[in-house]
Amino acid sequence: ENQTISGGFILVGFSYLLDLQILLFLLLLVVYLLTLMGNLLVSLLIILNSTLHTPMYFFLVNLSFLDVCFTTSVVPQVLVHLLVEEKTISIEGCVTQMYVYTIMGFTECCLLAAMSYDRYVAICHPLHYTTIMIRQVCAKLAGTSWTFGISASVVETMWLFSLPLCGSHYIHHFFCDIPPVMKKVCDDTTKMKIVGLTVSVLFLMVPFLMILLSYVCILSTILKLPSAEGRRKAFSTCSSHLMVVTLFYGISFFTYLVPKSTSTMERDQMISLANSILAPMLNPLIYTLRNKEVKGAFRKTVGKCSFAHRW
Repeated sequence: ENQTISGGFILVGFSYLLDLQILLFLLLLVVYLLTLMGNLLVSLLIILNSTLHTPMYFFLVNLSFLDVCFTTSVVPQVLVHLLVEEKTISIEGCVTQMYVYTIMGFTECCLLAAMSYDRYVAICHPLHYTTIMIRQVCAKLAGTSWTFGISASVVETMWLFSLPLCGSHYIHHFFCDIPPVMKKVCDDTTKMKIVGLTVSVLFLMVPFLMILLSYVCILSTILKLPSAEGRRKAFSTCSSHLMVVTLFYGISFFTYLVPKSTSTMERDQMISLANSILAPMLNPLIYTLRNKEVKGAFRKTVGKCSFAHRW
């Protein structure tokens, strides 16, 4: 138990599934490819169509890039480990994976809050929308989200790996997340746990409360609209964002704020897997299937490509 860990870790992952690992490999591979194609397609559509060069779609490009990095930090390694006997990861690899994963998680919390502010201005102050949500403001909101995400990730990751790690090399998880790695610390982790909980609460609850406040104002404004058609159109402009927020925060609350005394290894892994692949895959679908502008841009782009191909 007192032996210092220096050579790396062995990620137990889904070893308990035995013969089902091949089936899980195929399933994850398909989902990962769909995630990459969906997010890249949405980003290309927005970049190639000038009609989509608005604040909402600027934030959506950021979200798509973030989701691709988020799922890529975990899934490729899981795919490899499902096919090999030695499921090892170096200390450096573990640090890098945790760093990237936590950056994307923290940044997405802030970015979703920035997107809710955009929807708030669009619905509650429509006449001033173009003067408030100018390019510089959007860039500052996105830049602040990334800055906060990177800063929080550096603090947590560097502090965790500055502590002595000892005991078994086995980690009962499929990637280097903070809670399972923290169990390998052979020093007092009380301060680290307090800081970790504080950061989790700040980056989950503060943006969540900002989103909640934005939607309270949005709902209040929508209910004051005189016509049912006007209310429907106003709500449809923020319904996609609301679905993404519900999906992201629903999974995140279960992952980081549910008491660990009530959790099991299998349950934690399934929730983490959903957080890593489900939300990034569904986000582009939510924004395209319910969005007439994106579907129109897609048809326009396909039409241009078909016309160019004929000539």
